[in-house]
Amino acid sequence: MRRFADASYTLVLTAWVGALWAIGCIAAPLLFANLPDRTLAGSLAGDMFAVVGWLGLGCGAYLLIFMFARLGAAALRRLVFWLVVLMLALAAAQLFGLQPLIAQLRSESVPRELAEAATKNRFATWHGVASALYLGQSLLGVFAVLAAPRGLK
Repeated sequence: MRRFADASYTLVLTAWVGALWAIGCIAAPLLFANLPDRTLAGSLAGDMFAVVGWLGLGCGAYLLIFMFARLGAAALRRLVFWLVVLMLALAAAQLFGLQPLIAQLRSESVPRELAEAATKNRFATWHGVASALYLGQSLLGVFAVLAAPRGLK
């Protein structure tokens, strides 16, 4: 039973990190490269990022509960624990803070030709912040996957 539990821990972490990379590095860029309507591409990408955000909340919660159940307070001394905490915090910030803000700014800037320059600048700024945090979460995920085998010992 313990092997199954360890395998589920590894699979959940890998699914979360894989989803981050698949959407951020493959799906979203392909949408913008292949759809002529950038507004549609952005809307679809936003929906996919929201799914990854919810997946991250679920996976992160599972991983933290699993580590506490398995290691008790010793989980607090594991690098992978703190990587998951940071990833979970970034996922929550994206999902509940940045994505609603970006969606609001996007709706204020449509139609494009009538949008104010200030709204466009705010959208670009917050989109850049969201992109940087998403990249950070994706990189933390790589380190979490690499640290995972040692995190349960």
